[in-house]
Amino acid sequence: MGIPHATIRGTAPGTAPVPLSVLDLATVGTGLTATDALRTSVELARAAELFGFHRFWVAEHHSMPGVASSSPAVILAHLAAHTDRIRLGSGGVMLPNHAPLVIAEQFGTLEALAPGRIDLGLGRAPGTDGATAAALRRADRRGAEVGEAWGEGADEFPQQLAELIRFLDDDFPDGHPYRRIHAVPGPVQATAPGGVQSPARPPVWLLGSSGFSAQLAGRLGLPFAFAHHFSAANTLPALDLYRESFRASEVLSEPYALIGVSVLAADDEREARRQALTGALSMVRLRTGRPGLIPSPEEAEAYEWSPLEREFADGWLANVVHGAAEEVRYGLDALAKRTGADELMITTNVHTPAARLRSYELIAGAYGLPDSSVG
Repeated sequence: MGIPHATIRGTAPGTAPVPLSVLDLATVGTGLTATDALRTSVELARAAELFGFHRFWVAEHHSMPGVASSSPAVILAHLAAHTDRIRLGSGGVMLPNHAPLVIAEQFGTLEALAPGRIDLGLGRAPGTDGATAAALRRADRRGAEVGEAWGEGADEFPQQLAELIRFLDDDFPDGHPYRRIHAVPGPVQATAPGGVQSPARPPVWLLGSSGFSAQLAGRLGLPFAFAHHFSAANTLPALDLYRESFRASEVLSEPYALIGVSVLAADDEREARRQALTGALSMVRLRTGRPGLIPSPEEAEAYEWSPLEREFADGWLANVVHGAAEEVRYGLDALAKRTGADELMITTNVHTPAARLRSYELIAGAYGLPDSSVG
């Protein structure tokens, strides 16, 4: 089943150096609900479509009070009903948490709901802590220790990936135990009397924050998405490894890599710093085993930071492109040039919904994107 290169390669909008996209976690701030967060995600997806962003992805996380994106397929179905053109996808689905057939069915359904607009980004991390990972996989990990459950899932990733792709393409070989099992919606429907072949299936992306998925994506000729927003030190080595490992495939004739980058644009530099600090405090709490809702700007400003926490927060903020619109544009331009990324996927994880929406509006305006003067 064909995957047109246009579904992967975007076009740089306005004066942007590369295509721009959005990664959304449906963050939940103090005093707000998951309903508020998901409503904001819909508003953001609509705005991103209006401005000309290429794709809008949501990420799988579990057992995190401040992140409402535990079920990407459900959210994507809702977003598909509220948008018309923008590509929608997972950034990503954590494959070791799921049976490949289930993912093939979910994303086959999404492709049927929004033909030609769905991406399937896959990660090999659990998207949570080890205990939660074990709970997610209890059907096939019963009796294993928590650490073993996570390690085994990661080690099996290439095999799980191969199985998922065969379900998506419905091409298990004769004699395979899954030969008569079909992911529906999917290609098998075209083989039934009167059946019609769907024009495409969702392209598969590999996600990573180290070299493993970079190398695997390269060897398979798949597009690659790197988590620069939380693993900046590994960005250049991983991208180099991807490009060095790349082998042309039916999907891509040459490498295509996007990087996720944390960004916060505001009307002035002080407000940008104030809003970005909420994400830094949230990460401090997560990394020290205290995950919670995203704190408000007032809470972050009043927080009594320990020296180690302050050091972590400063390091975190150093990798967040934040400031007034022109400053952010300069930072994104420099990052694209330094990494050679083919696409930038912007994520803005702050407390205040209006601040998230305003940030994307300012970025769109800085690059002269269509309709960016709205609002």
